[in-house]
Amino acid sequence: MSTPSRSALIDTIKGVACATIVAHHLAFYGPMSDTAHGLAPGLIDWLYEYGRMAVQVFLVLGGYLAAASLAPEGVARFTGAGPQIGRRFVRLVVPYAVALLVAVVVSAVVRPVMDHPSVPGDPSLGQLVANALLLQDIVGAEALSAGVWYVAIDFQLFALTALLFAALRHAPAWAQRLGPVLVVAGGALSLALFNRMPDQDMWAWYFWGSYSFGLLAFWAVRARQPWGWGLCLAVLGGAALWIEYRTRIAVALATAALLVLAQRVAALRTWQGGAWLQRLGQMSYSVFLVHFPVCLLTNAVVSHLWPDAPVPNALGMMLAFVLSLAAGRQLYERVERHVPSWRLALRWQAGLVGTGLLVALASSRF
Repeated sequence: MSTPSRSALIDTIKGVACATIVAHHLAFYGPMSDTAHGLAPGLIDWLYEYGRMAVQVFLVLGGYLAAASLAPEGVARFTGAGPQIGRRFVRLVVPYAVALLVAVVVSAVVRPVMDHPSVPGDPSLGQLVANALLLQDIVGAEALSAGVWYVAIDFQLFALTALLFAALRHAPAWAQRLGPVLVVAGGALSLALFNRMPDQDMWAWYFWGSYSFGLLAFWAVRARQPWGWGLCLAVLGGAALWIEYRTRIAVALATAALLVLAQRVAALRTWQGGAWLQRLGQMSYSVFLVHFPVCLLTNAVVSHLWPDAPVPNALGMMLAFVLSLAAGRQLYERVERHVPSWRLALRWQAGLVGTGLLVALASSRF
């Protein structure tokens, strides 16, 4: 069964998850949400507590799309892991560096007028380099923007998948098809052990369980008889929830099940969804990257003009949401959708570090 890795349903799911993450950060990072809380306490509290679960959707989709590009039949369809990992790094880092540069500048503008924990401090050289190389959580450096930890984890997970299947290419013939078995074994270890250790959340193995759901979902979709893959997915997820119920794992399992059903149920397979949600899904990475500085700047303006007025602050949250989507579209159209190169990636990384140092120097003088 030939199934495209991209579909209207996948883009729609990404669009919904992206919108949820932006709304979560608007609820999580004040002060607009603090002032507007009394108008819709239930909604803001739900977004604050559960909106972050949308990250699990992206983890599963990441695994699904990685299987489509790296091992659609359960064996590597590439010759070496290095080029695959390099291309992934460049594609992630170019829009990432642009968005972080925007975040550094916006934080510098906002810092003098808004004293709030959500405003990042002056960046140091080590912090800038760590963020540029996706190492901030590993070395204990403060992130320059909200949600950038996910980019580092996505890269780790993709690299781990590429290395696994590349290594099996050199194994004996009988062992070359053991990739899915190792994926399941790794998923079981992650879900039973590492995912229950919060201090491991800067490493891929903490999230491998959810990512493996996506890999298994793709292979279920490709299989002539998907029930074996589906049963494996159900047992893996069910056992994890039996060992310790985690809402995030339940969300990941439900997402994987939806992906499988979407290709097996005719109504879902041909469903086109809403055009604007599909568009949001296509540019979700750019929106995810750039929304924090947009929300930060909107918070600063609205809270300065109407510090104690709930209605203007609620409207400010809505405005920040719309502006985040608009800024994400610009980043997508001008940067993400174009084929990047190592030279471009290095240029933007250098620009991020240089701009951050200039900002810190200027801040120290005033």
